Amino acid sequence: MVDVLISSELVRITALAGLFIIVVLAVLLVARLLAGRSAIRSRLAETATGQALGSVARTHLREQERNEGWSKLTAAIERAGIPLTDEKNSSLKEKLALAGFDTASAARIFTLVRLFLLFGVPAIYLAFALSGSERPSLITIYFVSVILALIGMYAPNLWLRLRVDRRKQEIINGFPDCLDLMLVCVEAGLGMEAAFDRVGREVLRSHPRLAELLSAATLELRAGASREQALRGMAQRAKVDEIRAFTTLLIQSDKLGTSIGQTLRVYANEMREKRRLRAEEKAHRLPVLLSIPLVACMLPTMIGVLMLPAAIRVVKILIPIMVGGN
Repeated sequence: MVDVLISSELVRITALAGLFIIVVLAVLLVARLLAGRSAIRSRLAETATGQALGSVARTHLREQERNEGWSKLTAAIERAGIPLTDEKNSSLKEKLALAGFDTASAARIFTLVRLFLLFGVPAIYLAFALSGSERPSLITIYFVSVILALIGMYAPNLWLRLRVDRRKQEIINGFPDCLDLMLVCVEAGLGMEAAFDRVGREVLRSHPRLAELLSAATLELRAGASREQALRGMAQRAKVDEIRAFTTLLIQSDKLGTSIGQTLRVYANEMREKRRLRAEEKAHRLPVLLSIPLVACMLPTMIGVLMLPAAIRVVKILIPIMVGGN
């Protein structure tokens, strides 16, 4: 009976699937423990250096649930007793907010998608592999399932990182234009709140990320927050060095009583110069990048064209002479 069970293909597939699930759960458990320990160490370091940010709940006045169906699905799964995210670890929420997903259920939806890709993609492959006429070997099924599970685990994180980087690049590229418009508004007599509101409405189509940041800062100012709190909140949401330096400059100008218009003019010139230098850097990289396809594709063809007449001449003249001489 035992030999029959061992020789059964279904039993072996079930055993491999169980082993695969056990390994995945063990990896997730170890990763969760390591993430919890790193979060504790970071919180202790922040407390020791006095740089902890205060866990103040921020209310978004214009927050809308764009993914109502996903939100209901994640809520139903969590009511069933399966937590989809760690509420104490805010790093995932910060990354999603930087990527533009600032809803309350964004972290749960992201975790649900990761779990579906982790288990669903290998399951779909197993269904297609076992339903075909020619079934692959067990080793092939096992390794392909593991590779698909790893792709499903890490592909969402890679996509999220790329989206965050693209958002930061959009903010950096459009920031000099916003500074120029803000300088015009301030020199026309508008205050900082009115200038933020006006510029945010003007760049809504051309630079939506910056319009979102400026609108959020305007709403905080209208809600009663101080100018320093609103500017620091904008820098915290952007996570971009240029925005952080800009807000620090405005805060210092406001405290020291210097002209905001002159400050904006100097900083706008610096931002335009930095954008020009970035464009020149990309232009100077083009010859190096173009040399790779030139060497890989055109150089062998050129060598063949140049050497072919000489090779034909050798075949026609030298080889008969050498053969006749022998």
